[in-house]
Amino acid sequence: MNPANPLIVQGDGKVLLEVKHPQFDRARDFLARFAELESSPDLLHTYKIDALSLWNAASAGMTLNEVVDGLKAMSKFDIPVEVLRNIEDTVGRFGLVRLEAHATDPKSFITVEFANRFIEKTVIATKTGKEFIQADGKRGWRIAAGMRGIFKQRLLLEKWPVADNAGFLHGDPLELGLRDVMRSGKPFRPRDYQFESVERWYLKGAPQGGHGVVVLPCGAGKTVVALCAMAQAQTHTLVLCNNQSAVTQWIREILDKTTLTEADVGEYTGQSKVIKPVTVATYQVLTWRRSKTAEYEHMHLFRDHAWGLLVYDEVHLLPAPVFGATAELQGTRRLGLTATLVREDGREGDVFSLVGPKRYDLPWQTLEKRGFVAEAKCFEIRVPLTSRDRAAYEAASETEKFRLASENAKKLPVVIDLVKRHQSDNILVIGTYLDQLHDVARDLNAPLITGQTPQAERDRLFAKFRSGALKRLVVSKVANFAIDLPDANVAIQISGSFGSRQEEAQRLGRILRPKENGAFFYTVVTSDSKEQEFAVKRQLFLTEQGYRYHIEDRAAK
Repeated sequence: MNPANPLIVQGDGKVLLEVKHPQFDRARDFLARFAELESSPDLLHTYKIDALSLWNAASAGMTLNEVVDGLKAMSKFDIPVEVLRNIEDTVGRFGLVRLEAHATDPKSFITVEFANRFIEKTVIATKTGKEFIQADGKRGWRIAAGMRGIFKQRLLLEKWPVADNAGFLHGDPLELGLRDVMRSGKPFRPRDYQFESVERWYLKGAPQGGHGVVVLPCGAGKTVVALCAMAQAQTHTLVLCNNQSAVTQWIREILDKTTLTEADVGEYTGQSKVIKPVTVATYQVLTWRRSKTAEYEHMHLFRDHAWGLLVYDEVHLLPAPVFGATAELQGTRRLGLTATLVREDGREGDVFSLVGPKRYDLPWQTLEKRGFVAEAKCFEIRVPLTSRDRAAYEAASETEKFRLASENAKKLPVVIDLVKRHQSDNILVIGTYLDQLHDVARDLNAPLITGQTPQAERDRLFAKFRSGALKRLVVSKVANFAIDLPDANVAIQISGSFGSRQEEAQRLGRILRPKENGAFFYTVVTSDSKEQEFAVKRQLFLTEQGYRYHIEDRAAK
């Protein structure tokens, strides 16, 4: 017992962390490796020890002793016995079931191995075991090679995370290297953490490597991580990303920083369908179909080419049909890239089992301290409703209340005031509701980009913003992901998607490219409303990364 320590571990598995404790930063970084932040009031943050985060920690090399010894060293009181047992059981389960290459027929089968006879009998008796596991000779076990993904997915649901050591097909070979000098004429060398993340993912080509997720903040160079992975794998590669703008950026980066030429790189989108040794496609084109009952017409892209590497950009956004295709492609190396593994649909387990476990994660503020991402100051500005709007709000249904609060007209003067405050800066105003965005764009005399904006016009406006010819830009949710605007240093968020932690992280990420005077992230919310409640949930991931939100209440003025 040491009451001077920063943590309290409760019997229900929740961990309380004192915010004002001198060891807060150290304890937060420790907990973030294997627990999930649930709430973050000013004085006491609450974490939950979660099975999936424990398995991700174990797959990344964190041992049971590291978890337990760290908790004991930082806890005020003795850790409840039932919590220790749960951690030991959960961490200990990872790798008790292993997939290995089949000795005689690897194309048709995969060997299933167990840590001991008790685990063997227990897993074979599960519903998944009965459906998929076959006897292989007198003492061995196997599954059909085509069931590799669905077997891992199903067994995870039964709390048996599988270590997949069955190895990968090589795919068609492709010789490529990284440039020392980019086409733009600037010198190029990946940063140390980018090299390190690929080393942990690739594991020198061992069967245990070559599949998994790298988590880095927006602006930290996740695309470069993928280029390093391609240089390691030396094989035909399919890159999947979120939209046409992202495809353009990926192709630009590939040509700028690798030895590949235009003849090697193809685009597979709604505008162009060219398959080359490296092909960049959108999730949208893969999941397009003529009707809800029709086939996905472009899923053949996965199967019609001997890909040796699949890169999933923004892996937290993977659509369900792509999960299905990924389950079939477990013989191909897979790299997932994301700023946050949070999925609003709760399918983090599918990412773990089908793409791979988290291989590398670096706290955002660690990179900020090293100067690789901008120092960001986060503000929440609370604005009241007028008396008339408050009456309408109180009379509205629960589902209508959030939208009424989000579209509060009193936000507009606040946005104008913030723009004046940052008149010499490069400002993005980001929102969700189109009528509100049109009003803001009109009042600021700024261009507006929405889902209805033609791609050519989007590219033109983004290029003007990058060049400095345009200082203010109003954008809808289309700018949440994979938009490269390195000089943006102020983001003003006027509405969002309920309590989406993922969206909060991505929007802050729009302004995190390194810059001399730092970055400013403002969220304008309606006070005493559903929107304010959801804002607290939205901020959880960034709070876990070490960001503090400064609250400014305009109602008090």
